[in-house]
Amino acid sequence: MADPADQPSFELDIRPLFSQRDQEAMLIAFDLWDAEDVRDHADEILDQLEAGRMPCYGAWPDEKVAVFRRWVEADAPS
Repeated sequence: MADPADQPSFELDIRPLFSQRDQEAMLIAFDLWDAEDVRDHADEILDQLEAGRMPCYGAWPDEKVAVFRRWVEADAPS
């Protein structure tokens, strides 16, 4: 089992990955600054991030995608 100290948290690690531009662009579907919304759509968000289709203005570097993936794999802690 992974050390909980190594697991990303939403407030410290995930929310800051998304800019205000990202958040505003996705409000039609969900709120990227709301932990529950992101948790509910985490698999779909990860698929889009890995495919380079999100955010819409350019793919994230692999390091940012890896942080989001670790959060999802850790069952999306708060």
